[in-house]
Amino acid sequence: MKIRVLYEDNIKNGHKSYTTIEIPDGDYSVMLDIDYEQRLTEAKPEKKAEVKRCETVQEMFDLMSKKEYNHWRRYHRHLGNPKTPYRKDDESEDNTDVMDTLADNSQEIERNYQDEYEDVCQKIRQALGKKQDWADMFIAVRIDSIPIREYATSIGTDENNITHKLKRAEKKLQGIFKNRQI
Repeated sequence: MKIRVLYEDNIKNGHKSYTTIEIPDGDYSVMLDIDYEQRLTEAKPEKKAEVKRCETVQEMFDLMSKKEYNHWRRYHRHLGNPKTPYRKDDESEDNTDVMDTLADNSQEIERNYQDEYEDVCQKIRQALGKKQDWADMFIAVRIDSIPIREYATSIGTDENNITHKLKRAEKKLQGIFKNRQI
């Protein structure tokens, strides 16, 4: 039997990408029985007659997903619009913290920073052309702030050699970028 499962990580730009799982025949009957017993014990006494046993694992997963989504929706539906604004100077009225409702854009900021970093590194590599070892050294020492001594030992060369190449790379980059807008 094959079932389709939707993980949160598999939803990209509103498009759902289901993962198909192969379950050998007979292995899922115990799972369906346990699910039925759990739902039967959780049901109110007057609603026990309405609880039905799921026929397939797919039906069970769909039922669990719907229940989980509704629980999440019930909890989060009012977070975007608090009834009273949060004021730190008036603690007696309301303890609502609006900071929980603000968007967290730290990942977007990190992605933008990483994009800018890669763009600058690419421009440095293009400017230095055939001297890729100079570009790697310049990026490591000047942009990533790795000490010259540490960088020299990591590539197995002398510090003076690194310092000399670094000065030559800086001079070449200054000559290239002096009149150009980045």
